[in-house]
Amino acid sequence: MKSATWRNRHFALACLCMIMVRLSYCKLTNSSIPAIAVYFGTKGRYEEVNPHLIDDILFVNKSAVSPPAADCRSVHLVALIRHGTRFPTTKNIKKIHRLYDVVMTEASATDQCLSDIKNKWPLWYTEDMDGKLVEKGKDDLRHLAVRLSKSFPSLISEETLRGERMEFITSSKHRCVDSIQAFQEGLLKHWGVGDVGFRHYVNDSLMRFFDQCKRFVESIENNKTALKEVKLFKASLEMDEVCRRMASRLQIPPNHITPDLVEAAFFLCSYEFAIKSRNSPWCNLLDESDAQAWILNSYCLTIVLEYKNDLKQYWKRGYGHEINRKSSCVLFHDIFKRLDQASYDYRFGEVTKAVTIQVGHGETLLPLLSLMGFFRDETPLTATNFPMQHSRKFRSSQIVPYSANLLFVLYECTDGLRLQFFLNEKPMTFPNISDPAPLYATVRNHYSDLLGGCDFEKECELPKDKVKNTEL
Repeated sequence: MKSATWRNRHFALACLCMIMVRLSYCKLTNSSIPAIAVYFGTKGRYEEVNPHLIDDILFVNKSAVSPPAADCRSVHLVALIRHGTRFPTTKNIKKIHRLYDVVMTEASATDQCLSDIKNKWPLWYTEDMDGKLVEKGKDDLRHLAVRLSKSFPSLISEETLRGERMEFITSSKHRCVDSIQAFQEGLLKHWGVGDVGFRHYVNDSLMRFFDQCKRFVESIENNKTALKEVKLFKASLEMDEVCRRMASRLQIPPNHITPDLVEAAFFLCSYEFAIKSRNSPWCNLLDESDAQAWILNSYCLTIVLEYKNDLKQYWKRGYGHEINRKSSCVLFHDIFKRLDQASYDYRFGEVTKAVTIQVGHGETLLPLLSLMGFFRDETPLTATNFPMQHSRKFRSSQIVPYSANLLFVLYECTDGLRLQFFLNEKPMTFPNISDPAPLYATVRNHYSDLLGGCDFEKECELPKDKVKNTEL
């Protein structure tokens, strides 16, 4: 059995590696923002990915969204957007209630943090909230609509709307429907018009393809071994140390603090901040005030929890299993079908559809990004290589916060049609293509194998030995 000294040294070394890389992200000067806010993963605010929006929520970096060249004109935009800030799901609300009960009945620490939780923080989460969009989430989409209209004024315009050249598609989930309606509200308010009606179409085959993919549901969603790396990491030395530190902070017996309860505190901090813009007393369980203890304890706890959550996304939605990526084939083909149609229309006259706005989930965006080769690490994320993953590319906090968005913008240029890709309103190069706005033909050639194959029906059908025989 390894000694406690070795364990602590191993834990501290892993944390220090992470801290040195990520310390520049901290917002130590603004006490209203938890210093750990950049680690919240899929439960993080969009503003942590684009900090300039904290000062001006409608700011657009014109140089970042300018055409590839002066002779280029945008002709089509496909926007794939995650819903805005939401309430916790029922599953996480139950975890929050369990944590609250443990802290209220067992914690005996005498510091200000615990006093604020016990005396000033009412438990206000109820199970009927179950992932519904909050008002901040509606604002997320309203503001995004205005910024995109300012970024691409010739495409997202009142004229294209009135000409029915904008199409709106959403997942059937209420948080997505409410998000796309908020996006539409943002446009109308920005343009100062009230006599235009919007339509949207629910299409779960595109926006919730993962539910429609039988192989994914069977081999990942309903398979307890699919996330074995996450389970192993929850039982790791790093997670054990996190639980021990939390128990010590609260003065609770160590065996009473489980990884799920520590994660509930992490989630509580993130939800309170995302929903209410509040630096909750729950954040103080992970955010020490003393500088040296803060770096050792706060960052170690949050970096470990961030990695645990990234492991889950990696193995359930990303590169961990091939079917995660292949389940998004139908959406991948739909995007290029729209770009192909715009390319065809452009050659023979006006582009029929100028804009497609699609609202889905983090589970919609991550598989597609993985299918296209974005954020792929040379070394897979596992339960045992946490200390070596401090510089990993696959970091959900930076990729899919609330209202994350992928933009595919097609331009007419002198030398042909060019395609530019944006993630969260920032330009990115396609994997293994150096040109920031390559010719559309170059992009199609790069993805020729996926365009010619990657058949959703074929990829998602169950192996014959998994198909139940229903004959009598």
